[in-house]
Parts: sequence; C-alpha cells; structure tokens
Amino acid sequence: MDMLTGDQIAQAGLADWRKLAQALHSRYLTPDFGAGARFVVAVGEAGDELGHHPGVSMGPGYVDLRLVTDDAVYRADDGTEYVVQWPTQQDVDLARRISEVAAEHGLAADPAAVSVVELGLDTGDSAAIAPFWAALLTGDAAARGRGTPGDEVRDASGRVPNLWFGDAPTTRAPASASTSRSTCRARWPASASRRRSPREARSSTTASHRDSPCSPTRTATGGALRRRTAGRAAGRAAARRLTPPADLTDRTRRVVERRGAARRPPVTLAA
Repeated sequence: MDMLTGDQIAQAGLADWRKLAQALHSRYLTPDFGAGARFVVAVGEAGDELGHHPGVSMGPGYVDLRLVTDDAVYRADDGTEYVVQWPTQQDVDLARRISEVAAEHGLAADPAAVSVVELGLDTGDSAAIAPFWAALLTGDAAARGRGTPGDEVRDASGRVPNLWFGDAPTTRAPASASTSRSTCRARWPASASRRRSPREARSSTTASHRDSPCSPTRTATGGALRRRTAGRAAGRAAARRLTPPADLTDRTRRVVERRGAARRPPVTLAA
C-alpha cells in the first residue's frame, strides 16, 4: 500500500491525531485503569475488523495510540520502490474508527500531549558508523535501515529513540593540533601525573593539572610557569609553619612542634 504524503494526511481531517516522525499518534484521557482497559479492548476489536492494529501504551489516566504501516511503499523519482514504515490509508481509516470508539466510551482526546523524541547525528559516512550505533542502541544489527531506505537506526520495540544521520563534510584535524598536544606532553614533567598521598597533595609543590601548559586557563610558558608555581608553594609553606605561642603548656608545645616537624619540606621543580 502506498505511503501518504503530508498533505494527504492533513486533508484527512483527523482532529484527534498528530503526525509525528513516522506515525500517527493520539492520546485519550481515561478516568481510571478499568476505563482505559475497556477502551483498549474495543480498539482491538475495531482493528480486527480492518485487519490492522495500533501500538498501545497505558499510563495513569491515559491511553496512547500509534498507527503506522510497516510495509508502506515509497516510490522515488526514478520509479524505484522502497518498503518503508509510514502511514497509509489503512492507518487513516483505523484512526477515524478509533475516534468513534473513544466517543462511544465518552473519552476525550488530548493530541497536544503526544510527543516523539528522535536523535540526529551529522556524519560524512553514515554507512561506516551505523552498524556501531545499531549495536549500541538496540543490540540488533537489523535495526540499521529498518523501515527506511537509508542507514537510520530504528528499534523494533521502540525502547530507544530513532537515530537518523545528517550529511556533514569529512574533515581532518590540522597538523598543528597534534603538534601542540605533543609539545604540551613533552614540556610537562612525568612526575606531575603520579598519584600522591593526601599529605603530599597538601604540601608538595609538584604542579597540578590546572598549572599545566595544556590547560586553557594557563598561558605562561616553561620558566615563568615554574617560577610562579614555586612562588605559590613557598607562600603556602610559610603559612603552614606553626610557631607555638608563649602561653601554651609544655605538652601542647611538644604536640605542635611534632606536627610541624612531620610536614615534608616543599619540593621544587628543576629549572
């Protein structure tokens, strides 16, 4: 069965329904779970009469319905036919019948409440990355190209949003970028990356990540960076020196002196 165009769907006058992504969607408000269940049963019977059924999900106070034909026919300009997921006339016919069933049950539609989330990814080679995304999102390689002539990833059960690919030019990073990163690694001492104890972290003047010449907040180079780092470390070390006041007892004085002696002397970077 041929897929319908957007204009054809709009001209059908389906007030309870909205065309979102690849399907027709509607939400009907229910007073309780029992009313929603009875409505779903009636919708199933209507679907049996037409030989077509909607996707259904229920929640507190609502029933969501989704109509789409899995084997709609799309004809390209050159006459090539593709099997796609898209609304057809049977979806329009069933949508009208469901609206009648809802009226018989005294249920109101809330089409403004329906929504669909899709993911888009720009790439210069969708054929190369689509298998990876199909496996990552759905765990099923067949999700790639399901219901579409392209590489779009669609989960058959609707657990995750569809992923479509946009066109983007293939670009390569400039050579200067890798050179800059290599220079940063060469200028930055390997000792800065080793793990330190909490005491070392407080007292050592080994440069931290924020002092790295690779950091976007640091513009100083080599010698200037080392001098600035050493100056800050010296100031911190001076602030940490403990001089016992004269009015402390001998026992307290000994405790403070031991704590001061336990602190490691600062370690400065070689010029």
